[in-house]
Amino acid sequence: MTEEHELGRLDAWWRAANYLSVGQIYLRDNPLLRRPLEPEDIKPRLLGHWGTTPGLNLVWTHLHRLIRERDVDAILLAGPGHGGPAAVANAWLEGTYSEVYRHIGRDEAGMRRLFAQFSAPGGVPSHVAPETPGSIHEGGELGYVLSHAYGAVLDNPDLVAVAVVGDGEFETGPLAASWHADKFLDPVADGAVLPVLHLNGYKIANPTVPARIPREELLALLRGYGHEALTVEGDDPLDVHRQLLAAMDAAHDRIREIQAAARDHGDVVRRPWPMILLVTPKGWTGPREVDGVPVEGTWRAHQVPLAGTRENPAHRAQLEEWLRSYRPEELFDADGRPVPELLDLAPVGDRRTSANPHANGGLLRRPLDLPRFSTAAVEVTAPGASTHEPTRVLGNYLAEVIRRNPDIFRLFGPDETASNRLDAVYEVTDKVFAGEIREVDEHLAPHGRVMEILSEHTCQGWLEGYLLTGRHGLFSCYEAFIHLVDSMLNQHAKWLKTTRTLDWRPPISSLNYLLTSHVWRQDHNGFSHQDPGFIDHVVNKKAEVVRVYLPPDANTLLATMEHCLASSHYVNVVVAGKQPSYDWLDPAAADLHCARGLGIWDWASSGGEDPDVVLACAGDVPTLEALAAVSLLREHLPEVGVRFVNVVDLMRLQDEREHPHGLGDAAFDAVFTTDRPIVFAYHGYPWLIHRLTYRRTNHHNLHVRGYLEEGTTTTPFDMVMMNDLDRYHLVMDVIDRVPGLGSRAAEVRQLMEDSRRRARAWTREHGEDLPEVRDWSWPAGGDR
Repeated sequence: MTEEHELGRLDAWWRAANYLSVGQIYLRDNPLLRRPLEPEDIKPRLLGHWGTTPGLNLVWTHLHRLIRERDVDAILLAGPGHGGPAAVANAWLEGTYSEVYRHIGRDEAGMRRLFAQFSAPGGVPSHVAPETPGSIHEGGELGYVLSHAYGAVLDNPDLVAVAVVGDGEFETGPLAASWHADKFLDPVADGAVLPVLHLNGYKIANPTVPARIPREELLALLRGYGHEALTVEGDDPLDVHRQLLAAMDAAHDRIREIQAAARDHGDVVRRPWPMILLVTPKGWTGPREVDGVPVEGTWRAHQVPLAGTRENPAHRAQLEEWLRSYRPEELFDADGRPVPELLDLAPVGDRRTSANPHANGGLLRRPLDLPRFSTAAVEVTAPGASTHEPTRVLGNYLAEVIRRNPDIFRLFGPDETASNRLDAVYEVTDKVFAGEIREVDEHLAPHGRVMEILSEHTCQGWLEGYLLTGRHGLFSCYEAFIHLVDSMLNQHAKWLKTTRTLDWRPPISSLNYLLTSHVWRQDHNGFSHQDPGFIDHVVNKKAEVVRVYLPPDANTLLATMEHCLASSHYVNVVVAGKQPSYDWLDPAAADLHCARGLGIWDWASSGGEDPDVVLACAGDVPTLEALAAVSLLREHLPEVGVRFVNVVDLMRLQDEREHPHGLGDAAFDAVFTTDRPIVFAYHGYPWLIHRLTYRRTNHHNLHVRGYLEEGTTTTPFDMVMMNDLDRYHLVMDVIDRVPGLGSRAAEVRQLMEDSRRRARAWTREHGEDLPEVRDWSWPAGGDR
């Protein structure tokens, strides 16, 4: 086959993909232009983005050739926003789309449905969405394509992830950090990422930075990121095809050379990885001018270049001319099927980018081999009789998880694994790093199961890519700074919600967060590190997707984490402290308590079945303060019956009609009563508890203490006092809310107020907490 003939075949696929893309944006009927376009053939609402689409189609076209000729296992991630027409067009041409959506066949009727559904009510989105076969990357929000791609190739030694980076996306902070992901790639055990930076020059209304800086400056920047850029540039289709064909071959050759050197000869010295710099006009092959103003190669090509085609005959004629310029009669037969010469270009079976199992990770997911949490549990002879650092105990458990699952589980975090007391994992693995390693460094190696980079965005993106391709992981982060990935969590939760309705996408492993170094124990960092609001953000997501856990001690943390790591298709948020804290429950009790989600702690309760007050808590520090309040009530007001309730699964507070974990009204009322005051000590912002329980019978009696956005660098107890979550204030709340108790307990209430003042004065004078607070413990024999 001559080069010209091969280039002509590539150009035919590209033209077909472009034709299908334009049709999706504009047409609701007459898909093969069997007659002149009429107003009724045009969609009443024109939505979509043309500008980036021809470039994406070009990369897909050439990746198909590379896969077919070299049997490459490859997926493509489309970073540019709203590249949906290209992804759908290529999946339809490959045949996968019709296999998944059988009512959209590869014929004229199927093409009509393909066009009509795009960006239409009840149809498919304009971006690369979960509904698109071959997609693991939401194309709506920008900045994450490289981190997703690198996450996908971890522990996938034969996979190549082609990541198209838009030049607008290039300007985002997360994308800038993710260029450094190549310093964490193990050429022996991992696959490869081939970035394609597509310079088409414009965003929605402005030029892009990388397109307007000197080319040598851009190439130097890319070289600094660790890449050798192969440039493909022009606006003549055949010439660009010729350049891109050679660049794709050269890039793949270089990838294989780097991998062979590492795998066959142990040469793991970091070398520049190849990438492609693709420079083509924005909206290429579209209208050059519309109404006398330039469109192709300008920002005007970004969305819908011809906006008035339904009402404006001239625009409609120009649209028809544009569609016919792709010569559809050469591409589709009389029945609207792609001609055999076109179909021969596509990879076959699982090698099709839209059918590759790595882009449908639930197909590849293997369950973790998890040890029972009890193997790492701590002995508890009595409530509060011992102390441990909960996350350090968890570190021992995670070390065993890694040992048992050496190729499908990773731990991700921004330089905080040791800080968060999880460093026991280093007994079985290292932190992966492909940069320079010096003698003073500890636990660094070219391979390992721990991924640390000081970019929460990159950690999140790596983990998402890892999960979406069928593996498991845990993201450990300081609680206050997990907010940096709020938007990424949004996108992933929406992905999970959408794919629950797609039976062809099996469930993937849950996205697990461990939030520690939390709001109540940031006494050395202060206000900047104090924010428990990520829980509120997560709870806004669909109930069938999100779970929030607040284990009160080490054993409940272990039981919770075992459950989360075994789960699939959720976002699990676990908040736990790393500082020494009391052990309240033995392994059996912890297991039962976590299974219940919330429960009455009999040993901390009094008053039997008819308590005067319910004292509830969620979170480790609130549990400590609530139990200390119980001990004060027993000492000063022993006649007051207290029911002590601890909540570990926050979603149990919701109604069962609102969340799968929610308690039914009868069960909720049995625990919290229908008429007794409830004083609730909560880890985060107090209004969330009200929001979760507003439908409950006894909500009017609920009073919540939590974080009030008061903080500084101070002692642990002074911190809870600043937010009125301290034990003395909880006792005062009980006195104020139990009917008839206020006047009888006036002296006790005054004592509590005085104790608060005394504790505050002590911290100011001595720089530490009052001894009676610092040294408090649950009274011996108090576990009645």
